[in-house]
Amino acid sequence: MSGNFSQSQYLIQKKVFKFVGASFKIFDNAENLCFFVNQKGFKLREDIRVYSDETAATELLLIQARKIIEFSAAYDVFDSTTGEKIGALRRKGFKSMIKDEWTILDNQDAEIGMICEDSMALAMLRRMLTSLVPQSFDGLIGGKRVFEFKQKFNPFIQKLVLDFGEDTGNLLDRRMGIAAGVLLCAIEGRQNN
Repeated sequence: MSGNFSQSQYLIQKKVFKFVGASFKIFDNAENLCFFVNQKGFKLREDIRVYSDETAATELLLIQARKIIEFSAAYDVFDSTTGEKIGALRRKGFKSMIKDEWTILDNQDAEIGMICEDSMALAMLRRMLTSLVPQSFDGLIGGKRVFEFKQKFNPFIQKLVLDFGEDTGNLLDRRMGIAAGVLLCAIEGRQNN
């Protein structure tokens, strides 16, 4: 994977005060815009598009919920340029009520990894104090940590650092990592606001 998907670290920014839908900007370490994300509002089924820039002329990824309402929601991730399904991310319903957990699935829906919120105690504090305690998640493939998401506290712009630095063997397709970061901002961010 080359180009914008080849970075080892990204900064995802989401404006907190947007009334319909959401938009995100994803930057590299040099603060160059790598991706622009549009999440449409008032959709019965979650539909998130990742573009190469703010013009939204070139769609790169599609993240789409499988069902309208589902407690353990699954989101398929597609490469928009080829139509290929890259994989899926599934939220663990009951477990995520206390401590957020997601399953990473390959393109055949086989489980290959997971994303876990950092600690039970901090997860409970976040649910009681909303966004005063920034979220942090670890991504694991085969039990090995391959990425980390860390929310930076900012009352006006939600910021999330996505770091693939520990994935020296490229165990996870960066497109899935970007999709996971976007979902964490979109879904978990909405839950904690």
